[in-house]
Amino acid sequence: SILRGARGQTRPQVLRSLKECHVKVKRGSKSKLRVYVPEKSGGPPVYFVMQSLKVALPDVIVQGIHTVNRAVINEEKDGIVHLLVEGYGLAEVMGSPGVDGLKTTTNHIIEVEQTLGIEAARTQISAEISYIMKAYGIGIDPRHLLLLSDTMTFKGEVLGINRYGLSKMRESVLMLTSFERPTDHLFDAAAHSRTDAIVGVSESIIMGVPIPLG
Repeated sequence: SILRGARGQTRPQVLRSLKECHVKVKRGSKSKLRVYVPEKSGGPPVYFVMQSLKVALPDVIVQGIHTVNRAVINEEKDGIVHLLVEGYGLAEVMGSPGVDGLKTTTNHIIEVEQTLGIEAARTQISAEISYIMKAYGIGIDPRHLLLLSDTMTFKGEVLGINRYGLSKMRESVLMLTSFERPTDHLFDAAAHSRTDAIVGVSESIIMGVPIPLG
């Protein structure tokens, strides 16, 4: 397309790129550039050039963070401004001028882990669960939330409470069988001659033996 490689450029760079493509450009307001196709371009028909521009122009980043779709500004009575950003780029938002990085947070747990570390992700998991439950008027003991967040992060990475996450948390075949897709886990265990020590709660219940708890 005419604007190939223009993503992430500043306004002057976009203006220069368009002029290099022999496209007539006029400066509008601070946030607008008026683009005109020359009447005698000697290239493809004007219609096809305009269609190419129609597709390419919305993808040009004149200013800002390319992973952010939009930002909503909410100004409080005390003069404090809250910025709600839709998209990704926690590190870029934290480093933006005028943004207090210490008060910046996100509900994207994986991005928190990649930017701030596993301990920050653990804290954010508890905070997000608590926030969602409070919205529905459900109270949960904080110790239960901490137990869940510890379980999801104690391996040094964020693991989901699903068959993929549990397979990394535990090696017990019967425990995995009690959660999801039992036939697949049993078939895999038989094919690889895996054994189970039967020391967990789920395994003991399945086998009908006393649970090794106090």
